[in-house]
Amino acid sequence: MNVFLADGPSVGSQMFGSGLIGVREGLETGIVVMVLIAFLIKSGRRDALRWVWAGVAIAVAMTLGAFLIIHLGTSTISNLTAELIAGLASMVAVVIVTTMILWMSKASVHISSDLKSGLTDALVRGGPAVMGLAFLAVGREGFETALLMVGYAESVSGGLWPLAGLVLGVLVAIVLTVLIYRGAITLNFHKFFFWTGLFLILVAAGILSYGVRALQTYGWLPGIGSTAFDFSDHYDQSSWYGTLLAGIFNFRPDPTVLQLIAWAVYLVVVLALFVRANRRPAPKGLPAADTAAGADPASKAPATSDAGI
Repeated sequence: MNVFLADGPSVGSQMFGSGLIGVREGLETGIVVMVLIAFLIKSGRRDALRWVWAGVAIAVAMTLGAFLIIHLGTSTISNLTAELIAGLASMVAVVIVTTMILWMSKASVHISSDLKSGLTDALVRGGPAVMGLAFLAVGREGFETALLMVGYAESVSGGLWPLAGLVLGVLVAIVLTVLIYRGAITLNFHKFFFWTGLFLILVAAGILSYGVRALQTYGWLPGIGSTAFDFSDHYDQSSWYGTLLAGIFNFRPDPTVLQLIAWAVYLVVVLALFVRANRRPAPKGLPAADTAAGADPASKAPATSDAGI
């Protein structure tokens, strides 16, 4: 079986969705690495850079390994068992990704200082401690990405096109990170993470819906025969909009009642928490309307401003 052959959503829509995930998660990871490298260079500790890169390499290998083991492992077992594993992986992915999105909304303003403080302590303890810090910092983002991609890939196809899109997205993120580091471009990180966070929430809602249906198919959840609505006769799933919506947001024209309830409740609750966490108080002397429009200078690059990047 050719793992690059995909049924259902088109290759383009699968790669587009996973590519956006790759850009978001890759840039988030790139910012972390940027802060560590800039701090070491400014501190005159270039000798410790090899330990940072070693930690990053191990974290990347762990991310790829986790994705491939879980994703490809489902192709060697029965369809029903694969549904169970995919459903459980989707649920775990939604929980972890949602937690990380909400955490990033609050932690972005002080993540740079936290990393620098941890790296200062690690430098005292030696190279392996620096490698461990880099591994944990990047590995946390990587593990989140791996679980998100497992849920996303399982929901759109059984092939590796979502992984290909992820790799392309990460490559774009690497280029953006280098350009930002060299001062060639500037990026409003608060706006970037806000809008991409909204996108990930919509993706996660689709993964949750897919996971619910998978567990219903296996029999762990009831209601597989209770369809909320069905307009399949008037909805062309093979059209450009059908493949796009299915490939990115896992939309289907015949969801079960439980799927629809889970999807709606998730969006209402998580979007409310996300928007609340991303509110930025207006600085003294600056109207709140200006802050909402992105006029808060501190929101420009909270993760790298202290690093001088």
